[in-house]
Amino acid sequence: MQKLLAFLISKRHWILFLLFETISFVLIYRNNAYQRNMMLSSANTITGGISLAANTVFSYLDLQHVNRQLLERNSLLEMEVLRLQEQLKMMSLDTVRPAPDYTYEYISAGIANSTTNYVNNYITINKGFKDGIRPDMGVVSPLGIVGIVMTVNEHYSVVISLLNTKSKVSCKVKNTSFFGPLSWNGDDVKYAYLEELPTHATFQVGDTIVTSGNSAIFPPDLIVGIVESYGKQRDDNFYSLKVRLATDFQSLNIVYVIVNHLQEEQWKIEREAVRND
Repeated sequence: MQKLLAFLISKRHWILFLLFETISFVLIYRNNAYQRNMMLSSANTITGGISLAANTVFSYLDLQHVNRQLLERNSLLEMEVLRLQEQLKMMSLDTVRPAPDYTYEYISAGIANSTTNYVNNYITINKGFKDGIRPDMGVVSPLGIVGIVMTVNEHYSVVISLLNTKSKVSCKVKNTSFFGPLSWNGDDVKYAYLEELPTHATFQVGDTIVTSGNSAIFPPDLIVGIVESYGKQRDDNFYSLKVRLATDFQSLNIVYVIVNHLQEEQWKIEREAVRND
């Protein structure tokens, strides 16, 4: 108590100054309309600034939730596109059979870890078999294809990236039937190469490369990239196309895993055909 009194006595000049200043502001506020309006205006400005800053902070903290909602909506739109494509194919076949359950489904996922500076690169996503992910599922970004699921545990999955020299994806020139394997040579992360296109294939620089659909992993016509240049392969019987990839792997943070509900059925009958050959 004595220390407190000693402190107050030692600071009595400052305490008296603050007391008189407070009394002065109160008198000015009560007896002068102009100063009162100025104080209210200043107080409103300060309060508005604080509210704006608080709203900005809360909006930023809510971005993750909003982003997750956008991911889910985007995946629903992607599924709707695939459904429409299936319906168009059935109409082109002039079939009167009732439409089956839709073949493809998208599961959105975030990136837990990824590499781009190795010869064989991999991507870890934050979804696993608990979320419906299984090995050999295709993975795409909002811009283009990304890779194929390799291993899965309960909460995470590892994807073999398109930027992996062991990866090969069947692709084609859009609106044509010319297809071949797309692979990466371990050099520039922006480019891959579409090989084994026959010399009679028709294409040009600027054409779009898409998935061929010749596997149970990727549906047809998913964007892969754009033809940057081309040349003959070593045996001169095939073209090699340099493809600028649509996916930017160095800024990748959102992916979609493609669930093909008929994948196992397709592989089963293909295995039976091989056994019976």
